[in-house]
Order: sequence, then structure tokens, then C-alpha cells
Amino acid sequence: MDNPWWHSAVVYQIYPRSFADADGDGMGDLRGIIQHLDHIAGLGADVIWLSPVYRSPQDDNGYDISEYQDIDPVFGTLADFDELLAEVHARGLRLVMDLVVNHSSDEHPWFVESRSGKGSPKRDWYWWRPAREGMEPGTPGAEPNNWGSVFGGSAWEYDPGSGEYYLHIFSRKQPDLNWENPEVRDAVYAMMNWWLDRGVDGFRMDVIDHISKDTALPDGAVRPGSIYGEGAPHYMNGPRNHEFLHEMYQRVFAGRDRLLTVGEMPGVTIEEAIRYTDPARQEVDMVFQFEHVFVDRGPDPWTLYPLRLTRLKATLGRWQAGLAEAGWNSLYWNNHDQPRVVSRFGDDSAEFRVRSAKMLGAVLHLHRGTPYVYQGEELGMTNAPFGSIADFRDIEALGHYAQAVEHEGRSPEDVLTVLRARSRDNARTPMQWDASPQAGFTTGTPWLAVNPNHTEINAAAAVKDPDSVYHFYRRLIELRHEDPVVVYGDFTMLLPEDERLYAYTRRHGDTELLVIGNFSGERARAGLDDAGAWSSAELVLTNAPAPEDLELEPWQVVVYRRTAGR
Repeated sequence: MDNPWWHSAVVYQIYPRSFADADGDGMGDLRGIIQHLDHIAGLGADVIWLSPVYRSPQDDNGYDISEYQDIDPVFGTLADFDELLAEVHARGLRLVMDLVVNHSSDEHPWFVESRSGKGSPKRDWYWWRPAREGMEPGTPGAEPNNWGSVFGGSAWEYDPGSGEYYLHIFSRKQPDLNWENPEVRDAVYAMMNWWLDRGVDGFRMDVIDHISKDTALPDGAVRPGSIYGEGAPHYMNGPRNHEFLHEMYQRVFAGRDRLLTVGEMPGVTIEEAIRYTDPARQEVDMVFQFEHVFVDRGPDPWTLYPLRLTRLKATLGRWQAGLAEAGWNSLYWNNHDQPRVVSRFGDDSAEFRVRSAKMLGAVLHLHRGTPYVYQGEELGMTNAPFGSIADFRDIEALGHYAQAVEHEGRSPEDVLTVLRARSRDNARTPMQWDASPQAGFTTGTPWLAVNPNHTEINAAAAVKDPDSVYHFYRRLIELRHEDPVVVYGDFTMLLPEDERLYAYTRRHGDTELLVIGNFSGERARAGLDDAGAWSSAELVLTNAPAPEDLELEPWQVVVYRRTAGR
């Protein structure tokens, strides 16, 4: 059996509202994407993952869908989408759409009908429940259980019209679909087939491990410092999740070739990931796990914790080992939900931004798995200088600010300090195309302010500079495409207790790679037993002068290659 094409692929994620605006209304659109496809093709990426462009009230920037089989006018039309798809395919790329089916918008016709009354034919398409026994509906504490929403507040919204509550793990405008109902699943599978028949090349499935809930909907353990219980153990990786995804495979993907299916699964374990991605089980191709992007978080979400490199290595190393024989890793630092990695794990100062961005890229891309590049990552884009809460747009940031300040008594400035470092808006500032006003993103007023550093950090400058982050990423992608050791080599973590150096080897056949990244602003020597032999090996890639005796400059990365017998 041939190895899947996506083993050697690189995925480029586009967040449409922030990528490129062709019509000057301040919001990115499909025609803007079409105009910049050569940037992605030039980078060498193989797949575009398109965040949601479906019709939506935009309560959660398109992750609240009111019509699955149409394009929101903010982004364009179905004709624009068809043109985009044709242009993507003409460049030898594939297009993967974001699939959001744990929940819909409360403006979707399904929910509008479900909400119309307890006797509605679609009442059971969502999770409706009465108030707690003996309590007045709509009063504090009368919610069916104590779960908190991911975006702050209760996970239940009272509907006075029908006298019951509906479940929303996320925004109150994102009611959860009831996958226990086979009619819901039939409708979802029909919609997915409609898009695949149109020519799309697969789906990235948003929080797909949330679709099966514990139908008893029990109370959760109350979170420290919160009035709400933790619902995640009762809706993450639920009892029928594997069953539902296997059924989806059979109803949608079976018999279709060369597709890609990615399951975003915030609560997945290695053991479950192996089951989800085992080809014999016919569920999904790979999972998106979150452990490594939580290593700098502690029990108090409003305290910033510095990165301990040993924790990061232990987490990524466990996943490399766990999926070595079965399953497949998704490799990412950035996406639309994470702050910019060069500001988070690197050094975004003028002195070290470029070097640390390259180091982070190389350390990630040379693991075993499929790398994901989030728009602007290839430029070394940084977090934004948010001032007040008025500068933020993300529903999660605004919800947590209100809960922390108004209900938990937190200091507004303390909360803002955390949001400036962690908010999803850091990933959503407009793509920096050039040094002109609004970074070439729009001729109008952007929906979210452009980062002022776009005059120095932008695609036009990066493409012209052979020593830029962009061209370093291009070389990383070329290496993946050209050398099987990057794709299929085994993985061995080195120096697991070193707090400055991230080092590992990859071996395939007679070829071996050594990758060492310095995650510090100090010189650091890799104390390897065979340091001398590696120092005389072929230096494939670095972002600073070649080191002597494996002593790396601040934020340097080195990639050596050697062949058995040489």
C-alpha cells in the first residue's frame, strides 16, 4: 500500500477575514485570497486550510454557521469560491474547508425551527432541557447543570418562548447540535458530500471530539475561582465519538481518493489519537492535539507562566513516541486560536525576531508529522500591541474579561496583561503584505487594527530578502519534499533535561539528521557524546554562522545530515 500523500505535505492555514481584502470594506474575502495564491505556491505549501467562509452572523468570526451550503456575502459568492477552488487546483494545491458541526448558529433554520416550540419536529436536533427540579426557570442556578461555557458564563441559555434551556459549549449564539439524533447526522453528511462533489479536498473538523456528550449531562467539578463546573469530561471524547466518525467515513469519504481529514480534538489522549487515526478503523487521517500549546499555562488562567523547555520537549516527545508505529502527528505552533509563537516561545525583539522565528520553524517542521503554517508565520509576524479592552474583537477575550473583572473581582490591568499575551486576536491582526498604510491588506478601515510593525515585517520585503524567514521556511518545505528522512525517519529525543537546547535525531535507512535549537538568548553547547562527529557532518540548514563543537549562538538552529559509512 502506498504511503498517503499528506505524509510529505505542508498545510497553509488562511483566516479569510484577516488575509486579504479585495473590495476595500476592511474585511478579507475570497477574491483577496485569489490575488495572493502565488505567495502560498511560492512558499511550497501543498494544501490550503480555509477557515469558515459559510454564511454566518459572525458572532464567532464564522464559526457560527447559519447556512452550510452558501458563502457569506462578507467573503463573496459561491461563484467566487468556485473560482478560488479552480485557481488553487491550477497551482497544484488542494483546498481543505473548515467543518463546524458540533454546533450551528442560533440563526440557522434548523435552530430557528427547533426553538419554535417543544413540539417542533427539530426540537431534538439540539440539546434542550428544563430547569432544575423545584427551581424557577430563568433564575440563577436553575440551569440544567453547572457547566461553564468556553467563552465565559453558563453553558446554558434560557429560552422564555419555550420555557427550556439549550446547551452551548461556546457562545450562546452557537447551540450544540444533538448528534444522538440520526436526522442530524444525515443532514451533516449530506452537506459534506455536497462540498466534496463541488471539488473540495477534505475537511479540518472543528472540536470534533465534542460531538458525543454524556447524555445524562451531569454536573461537573467546580473550577477553582469559578462558580461553574467543568463540563469537558462529559463532552470531550464522548462515548459515541468513534462510532460517529466511523459512520461519517462510511457515509462521506469511502470511495473518494486523495482527501485529507483532520480532527481538532482539544481533549484527546495519545491512546485515543491512535484509535482515531488508525487507517483500519476508518475515522480521520490525523488529529490536532493541544497539549504542547498548554505547557506555559498553569492552574490560574490569569497568571502568565514562563516556558519550561523540558515540559515542551516531554509533551512533544511523548506524541512522537506514541504515534511512531500507528497514527500521525499534526505539527503546529500557530493557528487562529493561538498567539504568535515568535512572541510566545521565541524573542520578538529587533535583534532576535528573525533568528528565533527560523529556529522555531525548523524545530517544529523536522519532527515526524504534517506541518501547518499559519498565515504570517512565514514572515515572523508578532503579537500586537493591544492597549485597552476596546482594542480587542475576539468573543473569547471579551467574555473572559467581563467574567474576570465583573464577576471574579480581578484587576482590569492584570487581565489585560494576560490577554495581550494570550488572546486569539494576536493571530487575527491583518496579514502584512507590504509597508503601505494598512499593510496592503485593505484600502479601507480594517476590522481589526494592523500591527504597526508592518512597515518592517511584511511579505514584500521578505520575498526580496534571501535571508528572510519566508525563504527559510521555503527551504524547510523543500527539505521535507526532497528527503525521506524528514517524513519517515524515526525520532529520538536528546538532552531531555536541558532547559535551553531542544535536540533530536531522525533516522531513515542510512540517513540520519541531527536537529538542535537554542531556545535561549545565551550561547549554549550541546553536550552530545558524538559532538565531534556531528560537527564534521554536512550542515544542511542553520540561521547563524556554523558553530564550533556544537556551541550555538542565541536562538540558533542547526540541522546536520550524515550517511552511514561516511
